[in-house]
Amino acid sequence: MSVKPKDTIHFKWRKQLLIVCLLLLLFQGSVWVTEADFQKIATHSDQIVVFLSRLIHPDFSYFPKLIGPLIKTLQMSLLGTFIGVIIAIPVSFLATTVVTGNPVVSTFFRFILGVVRTIPTLLLAALFVAIFGIGEATGVLTIGVFTFGMVSQLMFQAIETIDFEPIEAQLAVGANRTQMAVWAVAPQVFSQFASYSFYAFEVNVRASTVLGYVGAGGIGVILNSSLALLKYERVSIILLTILVTVAIVDKLSERVRRSLQ
Repeated sequence: MSVKPKDTIHFKWRKQLLIVCLLLLLFQGSVWVTEADFQKIATHSDQIVVFLSRLIHPDFSYFPKLIGPLIKTLQMSLLGTFIGVIIAIPVSFLATTVVTGNPVVSTFFRFILGVVRTIPTLLLAALFVAIFGIGEATGVLTIGVFTFGMVSQLMFQAIETIDFEPIEAQLAVGANRTQMAVWAVAPQVFSQFASYSFYAFEVNVRASTVLGYVGAGGIGVILNSSLALLKYERVSIILLTILVTVAIVDKLSERVRRSLQ
């Protein structure tokens, strides 16, 4: 018995309606569980209007004072990315049995990477501020650890997808594990490693702008203080500066990563 096109359309329509109803039920259930009160948004609508009305009038005269903190933010991102990538390269090799040939060693390093990746960036920055104090060095350390966890994961996964024939050839002629990693593995993943490094820098520029909320330095410190003092005209120009900077970094990073592929 053939199915008519009209019946097929009705079936698809009912299926989509069922999905929509299920999503609405899940949304309502999440509202009940979290006790979210959306009426408060409506009652504070006047404050939203005041905030946005001041936010759309940026104080461009304040921009020269942002150049120094913006440069520090970029320096923090670049140095933190460099430190994280330098540490991530050897660890990513040790985290895969392709290189070590020892599942115990690889499991140990993967466990370390799992622990590092589970710590949110802001929490990590807050811990480092409590330990080392406020300043750009703390921001660099936070970005470095974050980059280490993220890039190491991407790198060792890239190693596990390489061609195994060069590895077998190196081992067949008597090369040790280090020589095999340098001459058989590294050439196959170099372009991917470089691409991941630039991607990490792109992510870190965004992340470094909010590290100032916990005193880790950079333009985020000025953003936090401007919000606390209700100077929304300054907040507006700071956000515009961050937006343009991130857009430029994203574009440059994308071009570099494309050239490496």
